[in-house]
Amino acid sequence: MREEAPDDESDGRDGAGIQTSEKEAAVTAIGFVGFGEVASRLSAAVLANGGRVSAYDILLDAAAGAETLKRRAGHASVEFCPLSRVVEDSEIILSTVTTDVAAGAAAACAPYLKPRNTFVDLNATSPRVKRRIGETIAASGADFVEGAILGAIGVTGAGTRILVCGEKAEPAAQALTRLGLNVAFYGREIGRASMFKLLRSVFSKGMEALLLETLLAARRAGVADDVWREIVGTLEEKPFSEVGANWMRTHGTAHARRYHEVVQVEELLRELGVEPLITRGTAAFFERSTRLSLAEKFDASPKGPEEVLGALDGLLGKA
Repeated sequence: MREEAPDDESDGRDGAGIQTSEKEAAVTAIGFVGFGEVASRLSAAVLANGGRVSAYDILLDAAAGAETLKRRAGHASVEFCPLSRVVEDSEIILSTVTTDVAAGAAAACAPYLKPRNTFVDLNATSPRVKRRIGETIAASGADFVEGAILGAIGVTGAGTRILVCGEKAEPAAQALTRLGLNVAFYGREIGRASMFKLLRSVFSKGMEALLLETLLAARRAGVADDVWREIVGTLEEKPFSEVGANWMRTHGTAHARRYHEVVQVEELLRELGVEPLITRGTAAFFERSTRLSLAEKFDASPKGPEEVLGALDGLLGKA
């Protein structure tokens, strides 16, 4: 559902609290709480698209911290100022701090927030933490929007896809997109965007760790380049939609054989002096499928990954 545009008798603000005119939206003031790589990349895009940017970072309270922040901003005209002023001068506040201080940052902003503000938390926190932050912001009368950054912003910059959720998430997404960011509305339920991001991280962060464990062992064995080329070739020969689907589909009947192979892999890594952290977990996963008798759920080879996921989900539900 899309928010209705304000009629002629409205106060001239759209659903994100942004002042508008009949012809065009006015320059939007964006405030950043926390000014690291994410904020520096996004602020440059906002400024390039006619927005104004102010920012607060705890470095402002440290010796020479202001100079460090100016270097991070580069040529972008970011105004660094106290937290209270950032909140008061901004229509949309983007929280881009570290995950462990996200709730604290929201609490620090709350006393200065007004109903005209929209507070967008872009930190990689869990749905539970997002909801707790949302409660903190709601008590101030401001609108709360949760956000999830889905890519490597150091690589794709302001073009990195961002999902947002909340009652006012759709107009906020529109406003931020007008300012050069790649923001998409993902629903009204707080926690949905962060759920998506964290579940996606099971794969992306797990793959990162898996690659490093693989290549560390291969390096010690003197075959790192060959193993890397083989991995790249496997993933580039066919679309990953085919490769990944085939891995899952064949797990239904081949898990026992693969378990025994991975046990040998774990032993080899130990011989090479590499602690098999990821490989140990892989062995445990295959062993569980064997223990649950997953293969007995299939009279023939599974037709697709959904069959395997459904059978495994059912067995785990009964375990």
